[in-house]
Amino acid sequence: MKATKRIALVAHDERKQDLLMWVRQNADTLAKHELFATGTTGKLLADQCGLAITRMKSGPLGGDQMLGAMIAKGELDLLIFFWDPMSAQPHDVDVKALLRMSVLYNIPTACNRATADFFITSPWFNTDYEQVVKDFSGYIRRPLE
Repeated sequence: MKATKRIALVAHDERKQDLLMWVRQNADTLAKHELFATGTTGKLLADQCGLAITRMKSGPLGGDQMLGAMIAKGELDLLIFFWDPMSAQPHDVDVKALLRMSVLYNIPTACNRATADFFITSPWFNTDYEQVVKDFSGYIRRPLE
C-alpha cells in the first residue's frame, strides 16, 4: 500500500452528517489521498468540503458493489463506512457484501468515528504499508454431498 491511499467514504442517510463532520475536521489530510464515495455521500462531501472525490453510483443502485469490486481488484486501500445499525437498509445484502470484501482482502475498515480517528492518526495513514493479503488462488469450494 503506497503512502497516498485510495480511500472509500460511505455513509448511510442517518450517518451522513457524522461523516461530513469527520471529513471537514480532516479535510487537509484527506486531500492528500485519492477519494472515492457512493453517489449521494460523494456529492455532499465534495460540495461541503471542496475535496476531489470520484463518485460511484448511489449505494442502493450499485455503488456499494462497485466499491466491493474495486477492493477485489486491489484498487482501494481503506474503507470508511459510517453505517447505521439502527435502520433497515433496502440494500443490506450489498452492504454485507462490501464489508465481506473488506475483510476478505484485509482492507482497513472504519465503521464509526472513533475507528476513523484511529486510522487518520496512525503513522501508516500517510506512509507506505506492507499489507498482508491471503492468497485464495488455491481455494476450491467443494459441493455439499
